[in-house]
Amino acid sequence: MTRVTQNMITQRSLSSLQTGLSRLSTTQEQLSSGKAINRPSDSPVGTASAMRLRTSIAVNEQYQTNATDGLAWLGEIDTTLGSVTDQLRTARDLAVQGNSGSIDQTGRDALATQVDQVKASILSAANTTYLDRPVFGGTTSGTTAYDSTGAYTGTSGSVSRTVGDSTRVRVDADAQTTFGADGDNVFTHLDALSTALRSGDQSAIASASATLSTDIARVTASRAEAGSRYSQIEQAQSTASTQQVSLKSSLSSVEDVDMASAVVNLQIQQTAYQAALTATSRVMSPSLADFLK
Repeated sequence: MTRVTQNMITQRSLSSLQTGLSRLSTTQEQLSSGKAINRPSDSPVGTASAMRLRTSIAVNEQYQTNATDGLAWLGEIDTTLGSVTDQLRTARDLAVQGNSGSIDQTGRDALATQVDQVKASILSAANTTYLDRPVFGGTTSGTTAYDSTGAYTGTSGSVSRTVGDSTRVRVDADAQTTFGADGDNVFTHLDALSTALRSGDQSAIASASATLSTDIARVTASRAEAGSRYSQIEQAQSTASTQQVSLKSSLSSVEDVDMASAVVNLQIQQTAYQAALTATSRVMSPSLADFLK
């Protein structure tokens, strides 16, 4: 039979009190922080799960940021190409007027001046930028896609954004697909129309008008393709947003404390601790040796 000494009673009592106080402190910390895990030692498994979830949340937030940026690029392109299409139609209408037998050369010269203005306006549109980067300039580090003559000064290549797992979408527009290759693009076609109007060459005017119809179709197709990519990014952004809600909910279930349960636990632990203090004070009453000191 093990002999129980006063020292053993003291040590065990203090150990039990310390354990109860530690539990009480942990519950109070959880209530004040609102977190079930305040340090890795609180739950190694839960900490590992929380770290994985936080990584996924950070990646998902980046997808949403990329999607927002991509939508801004494509929105700028859509607006620009809508304006270019309208101006090309205006130029074609001018060609039709210039090819009419009821207009004299003075009138054609005036129309040619308007065509020159249309060219200048479209050239400005082709140099549209988003955050100081030309949306038709490819991967160029410069600020323009075309020079004053209408020659391409951009760099071949595409600008893309990752908007989901294994989902990367182009957010710029290929200039030469949109406006035509150097030497045979919208700008040279407008120059040809202007020259034909000033020379009064009705055959050349008719040819330039037909070419502009082809340009309009090409720009419209490029705009539609950009619109398709815009929709793709919108869908990816919506998916990422939904996933973000789910991931944050999962993180909350791992990290956040159940407040109602924690309050009940705190009350139970406080009661238990007070009871332990009372019982210990009775067990550890003064002994004969204490009176002999």
